[in-house]
Amino acid sequence: MRKHYSLRYFTKLAMTGLWRNGVMSVASVAVLMSCLVVLGCFALLLVNINVNLENVAQLNQIVAFCEYDLDEETITNLEAQIADLDYVDSVTRVTKEEALQEMQEQSSEYAGLYEGITDENNPLSDSFEITYEGTDETQVYDLEAQLRSMEGIRKINSVYQVAKTLDNLKNGIMLVFLWFLIILFIVSIFVIINTIKLAVYSRRSEISVMRYVGATNWFITLPFILEGVLIGVFASLIGFGVETYIYNYVENMALSDLEMITILSYGKIALPLFFGFLVVGIITGIIGSVTSLRKYLKS
Repeated sequence: MRKHYSLRYFTKLAMTGLWRNGVMSVASVAVLMSCLVVLGCFALLLVNINVNLENVAQLNQIVAFCEYDLDEETITNLEAQIADLDYVDSVTRVTKEEALQEMQEQSSEYAGLYEGITDENNPLSDSFEITYEGTDETQVYDLEAQLRSMEGIRKINSVYQVAKTLDNLKNGIMLVFLWFLIILFIVSIFVIINTIKLAVYSRRSEISVMRYVGATNWFITLPFILEGVLIGVFASLIGFGVETYIYNYVENMALSDLEMITILSYGKIALPLFFGFLVVGIITGIIGSVTSLRKYLKS
């Protein structure tokens, strides 16, 4: 009569195997955990670099300066005309009083330069900060031409070429870092497989005995696969804890000392990071176990 075995039975065998081979089990967990932490750090670095480069590259803005002698009604009408232009996303008016105040705040150490300047003798003019849609070169140049031809606009400042250069730089850096991440992942897989191979090699006599008494391949393989799953789960949980500590430390340091750098809040990435660790850990553990067992399951 054929005996049926439950998943609970094989899980018990897997736990027993991990306990009996404690040293190799700990080594496998430690290696996988280390690889996950390194991969996690690299992935989080990649995400944060992308965020910061996105912030820098988003310079799709044109500043249009008004003539000095325009009255309030003319400036208001001019703002409405600009808002109706093709490709314009938003228009923000900056009065000459606001511009003067901003300059004084930015150059507070040179306050003497602004002595005697009042709203009445303010040398600045009103301006419009215009953000446009898309990054098509023809569209941007067309918008610039329309602005220059408008009566009441004395000059414009555009940083389109700077934005385009930074955007190309961002894409290049992201591609390089993505390839590094893929290479690191592949190397990690090989390291983990070799570590689990050592664990399976140390139990080759046990596998031989099971084959000798007539155990089927799936009966031999399943406990090892479950061991790989357990190794992946343990390594993922420990690795996630280590990654959480490292990221929170870096985040706090960045908030206090590196104010110019944007760091994503850990709450926004904790859940994807956890499931990422869990999936990679389990899949790697299974691949390592199956790959390591193939040699000993051949007839």
